[in-house]
Amino acid sequence: MKDSLLYKGRRKMLVEKLALQGHFSDKVLKAIGAVPRHIFVQEGLEELAYKDMPVAIEADQTISQPSTVALQTHLLDIKSGDKILEIGTGCGYQCAILFYLGAEVFSIERQQTLFRVAVKNLEEAGYIFPEENLLTSATAAIHSGKIHLFLGDGFAGLEKEAPFDGIIVTCGAPYVPEALLKQLKPGGRLIIPVNKSPEHVSDRQILKEIVKTEDGRFKARDILEMSFVPMLKGINRNLNIK
Repeated sequence: MKDSLLYKGRRKMLVEKLALQGHFSDKVLKAIGAVPRHIFVQEGLEELAYKDMPVAIEADQTISQPSTVALQTHLLDIKSGDKILEIGTGCGYQCAILFYLGAEVFSIERQQTLFRVAVKNLEEAGYIFPEENLLTSATAAIHSGKIHLFLGDGFAGLEKEAPFDGIIVTCGAPYVPEALLKQLKPGGRLIIPVNKSPEHVSDRQILKEIVKTEDGRFKARDILEMSFVPMLKGINRNLNIK
């Protein structure tokens, strides 16, 4: 699917609406205006791509609404060359935003179906150039330029590539995984939605910003209550993609 003047115009209107909220940096708004979100939504739902709402993607998941993507990205405060870990690749849209801002992105997805969808979308959007057809391959990781995609368990993070300047979690965690805190650089920050308590099962979480100080301690602040799909353990290798 190609970009078009129609989609570019819709992105421009979306950015103008987000800018009115006054929460987001100019560079984040520029990224939202540049990345073709319609390529990342499920086929047939392209008309919804530039509305500020979650949209269904494969594997019964959703792509976060643009204002949520913008907020989490803004909180990361990415600088060109930063090494960023993303937990929950989904359809690949957030990954594309991080890449556009100059980050080297390491992204983990637990669902094999979505892992393949993300590869397909990022390739179609022109952000990665895989050397093989991953729709039929059993490959569980791909490295292309500054985007590195992995099939894995987000609770474990990616120790072999740590430490990271920032970590972003795009699903609602029952608690803050210790592994992710350990994989932050001093001065790095973790942006993560967390249930109100480990036992509290809900589709609403508190978005938290956790900063690792130079002496290895952590400072946390609550941002606001939001809604994310749940963060689950393990790897789901059920492949169901057309």
